[in-house]
Order: sequence, then C-alpha cells, then structure tokens
Amino acid sequence: MAKSIEKYSDNDLYYMLTSDKKTAEKAFAELYSRHSPRIFAYCRRFLGNKEDAQDVFQETFIRFLDSTKQDRVMTNVPAFLLRIARNLCVNVKRKDKNPVSFEEYMVPDNHENDKSELLTLIKMALDVLPEEYKDIFILREYDGLSYQEISEMLEVPLSTVKIRIFRAKQKIRDVLAPYMKEIEKYN
Repeated sequence: MAKSIEKYSDNDLYYMLTSDKKTAEKAFAELYSRHSPRIFAYCRRFLGNKEDAQDVFQETFIRFLDSTKQDRVMTNVPAFLLRIARNLCVNVKRKDKNPVSFEEYMVPDNHENDKSELLTLIKMALDVLPEEYKDIFILREYDGLSYQEISEMLEVPLSTVKIRIFRAKQKIRDVLAPYMKEIEKYN
C-alpha cells in the first residue's frame, strides 16, 4: 500500500477487505469511520429506539463484512450499507408489530405546545406511516438521497419513489393538522 488508506475509494477499500489481515483491518476501519454515523442515524430514525438501532447497526456491519466472502461486484458502498440496514430495520419492525392506531394521533391533547412536543408528534407521525412510505421518506428527507438514488437503491421505479414520498408527506400533514389547528387557537 503505497498511498495512505484514506485516499482510497470506498470500492477499492471494499476489495481490500479480502486482503491480508492488517490491510483488511485498516480498510474496514476507514469504511466504518466514513459510513457509520450515517448508518446509525438511519437506523435510529427508522426504528425510533436506540437499543434496537444499535443492534441493527452492528448487524449491518457484520453482514457487510460477510458480503466480502461472496463473489460480488461492488459499485456503491454507501448504498449497499443502507440497503443492508434498511432490510434489517424492516425485519425488526415486522417482528415488533406494536400496532399504532392512526386515530390515536388525530386528537391533539391540551398540554403545553412547545418544540419538543412538536418533534414528538413528527416522530409519531413517522411511526404511523406504512413501511414503504417511511423508509423512502427517511432516505429522502433525513439522508438527503435523490429520487433517482432511492429508486436505484430500493430497485423500484422512479415514479413509485415520487408517489410514495408525496403520500408520506400527505399522511404526516394529516397527522399534524389537528395539532396545528390547536396552535392557531392560541396565537
């Protein structure tokens, strides 16, 4: 390795994971430092629970490492990591079906209206979104991926991505509407 490990591309580092132990460890450490904050943030937003997010986050990198044992062509490490994390998050949500009623959020309570309450309501609005809307919304609004990047990552048509984001925003507006009306009464 003539050049510093930081100078290698993600794809080059991925292929270095199959090299000798010392090179593989350095390559993994660099990939981890580049991508771990984003992957953990995604897991945390998707699951809404720090403990579950940490478990999924760790499992994501374990599976990422395991993927080097397969004969794979790597073209986009960040998207690959997000896909692993997304699939694991969806699995956790399926197992932990704690049904949330959409109607539970339709009636605002009369507690003090402050920023933390609004943030809580936004989080709850995300929680009631169907999974196919939620993950696309998070990828777009929190992770800043373009519609095209989301389409490629999830392997769905671009039009599907646009429709799901539109519907996710509409559902969030519906959940927040009673709360916003309550605020207007006091202003």
